[in-house]
Amino acid sequence: MKKKWISTLFVIVSLLLLAGCGDSKETETKNSKKEFHYAMSGVYKPFNYKENGKLSGFDVEIGQALAKRMGMKAVPVTNPWETIIQGLEAKKYDAIIGSMTITEERSKAVDFTDTYYRSGAQVFVAEDNSAITSAEKLKGKKIGVVKSSIYSDHAQTLTDKDKIVEYDSDITALMDLPTGRLDAVITDQMVGFRVMKEDAIKIKDIGEPLSQDDQAVAVRKEDKELLEKINAALAEIIEDGTYEKISEKWFGRNILEE
Repeated sequence: MKKKWISTLFVIVSLLLLAGCGDSKETETKNSKKEFHYAMSGVYKPFNYKENGKLSGFDVEIGQALAKRMGMKAVPVTNPWETIIQGLEAKKYDAIIGSMTITEERSKAVDFTDTYYRSGAQVFVAEDNSAITSAEKLKGKKIGVVKSSIYSDHAQTLTDKDKIVEYDSDITALMDLPTGRLDAVITDQMVGFRVMKEDAIKIKDIGEPLSQDDQAVAVRKEDKELLEKINAALAEIIEDGTYEKISEKWFGRNILEE
């Protein structure tokens, strides 16, 4: 009788331990679902870059704000840009928040949320330049662009080909505006806006953007529920002013309204 009681007790304890392990695994799974892993290249300053070994930038903070609204823990990660969509499809992370432009080709592989900022090709001139007030005033003027960029194509429609000066970096080109070596630079709006915000180089933007691109968060095609959650969270941070606060911090303006 005693042996039978001990045997029964052993079975009960074993079952409780197994149940406990099951609960532990279930809790672990639930907790992992509360983490929002979002990817970026980590080399696109000021949107996403590493500083003292920590990811920083506009994209990082937007992801943190979205995760908070969704009741999740923000976990930004990096992945090489050339394989970032493949990483998403392989479920290495839940979404891409890395300044990804919505294109027809990308839309075949992923679903995009609503736009979270807009950018495009923009003309910048020296802050004290009062002669050039629009892109139409650039005929015969010297324009700086980054080598092998789409900005060179824009420049060719605005000035003579021999007046286009190619640079290895946008910043180097922008630095030549106050010196008078260039009359204008065509580069990404947000690159110029960040320089203006830091007041590192005395420049200003003129006229309307020469092109406009919408940037959005990318998720897997099958993650419809996550897509809806992110869109709802995005609407909330725009409505309550969180988005504008982050944008002002990094660019001195609301880049969704540009």
